[in-house]
This record gives sequence, structure tokens and C-alpha cells, in this order.
Amino acid sequence: MSTGAAILEGADTAVAFTEYESVRHRLPAPRAPMAPVRAEHLDAIADHFDVFLLDAFGVLNIGESAIPGVVDRVNGLRQRGKQVLVVTNAAGYPSSVLHERYRRLGYSFETSDVVSSRMALLKGLSNHAHRKWGLVAAPKFGHEELPEGAVFLEDDPAAYAEAEGFLMLGASAWSETRQALLEQALKDKPRELLVGNPDLVAPVESGLSREPGHYAHRLASATGVEPVFYGKPFPAIFDLARERIRPGTPDHRVVMVGDTLHTDILGGSAAGFRTALIQGYGFFDGADPDASIAGCGITPDFILDRP
Repeated sequence: MSTGAAILEGADTAVAFTEYESVRHRLPAPRAPMAPVRAEHLDAIADHFDVFLLDAFGVLNIGESAIPGVVDRVNGLRQRGKQVLVVTNAAGYPSSVLHERYRRLGYSFETSDVVSSRMALLKGLSNHAHRKWGLVAAPKFGHEELPEGAVFLEDDPAAYAEAEGFLMLGASAWSETRQALLEQALKDKPRELLVGNPDLVAPVESGLSREPGHYAHRLASATGVEPVFYGKPFPAIFDLARERIRPGTPDHRVVMVGDTLHTDILGGSAAGFRTALIQGYGFFDGADPDASIAGCGITPDFILDRP
């Protein structure tokens, strides 16, 4: 997830939950609900699984700080022979930046241990004709991994008009002015809109940030252009994760661990994996998620106090 420029104020979780529910018609359908099992942390459910797919924000870290104890927890799972992969919607960051962040936080993930929605989108570009893409992303990270000739969308209306399609990766440099320019461009001439990060919000130290999914759904409602999403809860990122999972591992021995019902839990469930919701950090940040689960019908297999 990128650190979005806009920060939700007030009842953050309630506002975000309502917004996620408002776009349910564009999300995968949940599987039949079952009563979740409560446990303390990942170690308590380790015997049930061979592979752990971990969300980043809300599971490994909050903003630029590692969640206490999780580095040791991940190391302990590996020592028990578990495969641990990161499955993140951090499409705004090049892979090199992600790996440097995890290293700085104390994690020892190999390149093959990290699956991002940016990677899923870039792989998906092979199904689209070569074109001049307009980028919703932070220019500070440069063009690393990005298509040749792609142009960052800033405040010049001509760039929006000249783009042959749009890639939404990160919202840290996005604004309402730029959103209006993109909306008008799509109304004037509908074009493909590919979204690397479907998150509406992300947990940061100061609350919840606005993310690309928020802006993409608004564009869809305003213009009729339906985005193509590549991150959780949609299949592309889980298809990519499957390529990294040890061959022969049955789906019921894989668990997707995350802090958000509408992305991590819904996506993991739709992919056929088991799921575990973190309630002590991230989206729910210590709140009881039972009312939200009942309200949306997205039910994790486990609810953990902390990662």
C-alpha cells in the first residue's frame, strides 16, 4: 500500500467499512460463512498450515514501524518449516524499495518471498496492447519496472488527453485536482483503467490513508469505465502467489493473514485458501470486528489478537 496523501478523519474504520460495502458489487463473492476460531497469534494456528501469506501493512508493519514481536514470529515459523510469503497491495513501490523497507524493519525476506500487486499488474500488461500509459504514481520512485514511455500524471491536462490508457499504482502524490482531470479525460474519451492497488484505505501512524482503490471506484461511478483490478481481493495477485507456493501444497494448508475483511479475507477466501483476521493492529486496531463480520458476511476462519 502506498502512503496516501489524504488521511481520513474522525470515525476512520466505520467510514472505511461503509465505503467498502458501497463497492461490493465490484468485489468477488464471499464463500459461505462459518464461525471463526479465536486465537492469540500466528504461533497458535501454525500446526494447521504449511504456508502463510502475510499482508504487510497491519500484519508486518504500521507505516514505517515493525509491529512488535512479528520479526521473531516470522523467523519462528520458518524454523518450524513453514513457508512465509508477503502478499501486499503496495503497488506504488518498486520491488527494490519494498525489499529495502522489509530489511530495514528487520525481516529477512528473499526476492521470491514477496508478491505485490504491482508485480501482478505488470505481468497483466502482457494481455494489453502496447500503448502510452498515464501513471497515477509517485514520480519520486522513477520509472523502475514501469512500461517504457509511461508518463506521470500531474497538473498538465494535455498529459491526460494524450494518454492511451491509465495505470493507478499509488496515491501519495494524488489530489482532488488531478482526480478531476482524470475523470474528465475518461468522460471525454473512455480508455482502459488498470489498478494495481484496490485498497480504499491503508493503516499509517496517523490513521487511515486514502488509497488508489478509493479513487478508482469513484472514477467508475462517475464515468462508467470499469477498472481492472490486480491486487487483493481480486484473483491476479493470488494467481501470482500460487506460483511461489511450494508445489503440492493443498489449499486448505495455506492461510491468508490480514487486517482487512474486504481485501485480505475476502480475497484469500475467494482464492480457496483459509484466512486469519488480525484485530489488534491495522484496520480494526484492537476493536472487536464481530459486528463488521456480521454486517458484511465476510467471515475469516480465525480471528487473531495480533500477528
